[in-house]
Amino acid sequence: MRTGAAISQELQAKLDHLPDRPGVYLMKNARDEILYIGKATVLADRVRTYFQKGSDHTAKTNLMLNQVADLETIVTRSELEALILESNLIKRHRPRFNVVLRDDKQYPYLRLPVKENFPRLTIVRKVQKDGALYYGPYTPAGALRETLKVIRKVFPLATCEIEIDGKAERACIEFEIKRCMAPCIGNQASEEYHHIVKQVRMFLEGRDTELLDTLRAEMRAAAEREQFEEAARLRDRIFKIERTLEKQRVAQTSFTDQDVIGLARQGTAVDLQMLFVRGGLLIGRKDFFWSDVGDASDEELVRSAIEQFYNKDGLPPKELLVPSPLSEAALIEAWLSEKKGEAVRVVAPERGTKHQLLLLAEENAGAMVADHLRSKETDRRATEELKRLLRLDRAPRRIEGFDISNTMGDQSVASLVVWEDGQAKKSDYRRFRIKTVTGANDFASMQEVVVRRYGEAENLPLPDLVLIDGGLGQLAAAMEGLRQVGRAGLPIIGLAKARGEKEERIFVPGRKNPILLAPSSPATHLLQRIRDEAHRFAITYHRKLRGKALVSSRLDAIIGVGEIRRQRLLKQFGSLETIAQATDDQLREIGGVDARTAAEIRKALKSDAKQ
Repeated sequence: MRTGAAISQELQAKLDHLPDRPGVYLMKNARDEILYIGKATVLADRVRTYFQKGSDHTAKTNLMLNQVADLETIVTRSELEALILESNLIKRHRPRFNVVLRDDKQYPYLRLPVKENFPRLTIVRKVQKDGALYYGPYTPAGALRETLKVIRKVFPLATCEIEIDGKAERACIEFEIKRCMAPCIGNQASEEYHHIVKQVRMFLEGRDTELLDTLRAEMRAAAEREQFEEAARLRDRIFKIERTLEKQRVAQTSFTDQDVIGLARQGTAVDLQMLFVRGGLLIGRKDFFWSDVGDASDEELVRSAIEQFYNKDGLPPKELLVPSPLSEAALIEAWLSEKKGEAVRVVAPERGTKHQLLLLAEENAGAMVADHLRSKETDRRATEELKRLLRLDRAPRRIEGFDISNTMGDQSVASLVVWEDGQAKKSDYRRFRIKTVTGANDFASMQEVVVRRYGEAENLPLPDLVLIDGGLGQLAAAMEGLRQVGRAGLPIIGLAKARGEKEERIFVPGRKNPILLAPSSPATHLLQRIRDEAHRFAITYHRKLRGKALVSSRLDAIIGVGEIRRQRLLKQFGSLETIAQATDDQLREIGGVDARTAAEIRKALKSDAKQ
């Protein structure tokens, strides 16, 4: 029941004329901010239940209803369309009263373009309907790196980026160490290459029995032909595959691609764990943590996770295992099936191997919820300590950290990282190319970036604390930047070590001597994490720009190579090293340059390599 102010005439009029159609509804407050987004089979029936007298709502829903001043409805042609629209709108607006995944990543997949003459595996973060095969998601990314490492050791697929037409002058070192059969020089036909591709597919799809039987038959045939070196290579390949599969196998009886969802609660905190099983192999996992969703049911949490996770252009599995039956299972199946292009089942198993997978997911969720709560308590103590040390009005919930990176003044950049509620909020990260400063002047660069962050129209909330990587000089420059844009009241500190000392020191405006931090202090660890993340983010951006500048300058210095031609060469050959190894004919045919320019390019790049 609504416990706040009476419903306005405008809102009552909308309630009286709600459509009897499927669609999406948006609850808004007096400032036109979206509080909640939901979907309904019949909008009129669903929305009116919120405002009926005597309705038994949760405390969270009552809190929302007390703030509702307006609502908007969007009619759709079907309940499936309503589900898709609801998911898209939640992803865009992230309303306060919806269960929202605090995760804005695109997950990595392996892409295998099987229709090409010589397919190569690449890492992508978006699945497209382009005829290629996609495997994943692999999360954390270490699972992907480990899988690629095994594949490159076991299966001799090409890893280069050049066009493979059999006309290359010579093979690269991958051929020498037997990790590629050099189709680039015509040493391997497309049919033979696709035989290896077929084996890679078996490996990635968990068809290990079929794969190992095939390899054993090939090994025996090679031995009978007295090709003992080839037989030994196949024997080693079999051994490596068996050892890898033994480590990853989690389900011996099913080779269906499955995602498994498990939940664990501790007080009002919930962790939701997703296990990604492909062909019986556990290839990764992802957990989502909410610190205060005690009012939300298990079904609401699971449904919200499914809708938001698979709305990220991810590829649904053939089977989704959930901890308990979902009332909208058929609708979710229809949506996931449409997204995948083939049938997807949502199953709540109560026994057998699939139930054991659910128990494994729940066990992981239980461990993670305890771990998150320990981390949250540590972060709470850290922010309380900062409040006391810095004499703040409240413990800082949002902290923004800045760092500068350059090489003797060249390619100077700055980074902004954000810590909110004890976690890195990467969607709010920003990076800046320094525009107004010449040379290595970190003080002026810091002042510029602070002015740009807090003076420009940014759709970001103001922080409770600003952290500058540096001592009094950097802090003074940042404070001047805040003063210029009328933000002098923002709490700000500098963090630095004295030369030769281990203790971190906090520099505070208006205080001559810095505050020494104990190495084991929670506040020390929190500030170090933010400072180190700002440093990492700045260094990564600086190296990227420096690398681009180096490539551009080396090609631009060659007469006859302009910007368009430079881009074409890099697109076709992939790197300066590959361009340097190309023949004059390849440069003319693939790069589109004349004989004189081709000779100049090879001469200049090979001269650079010698130096």
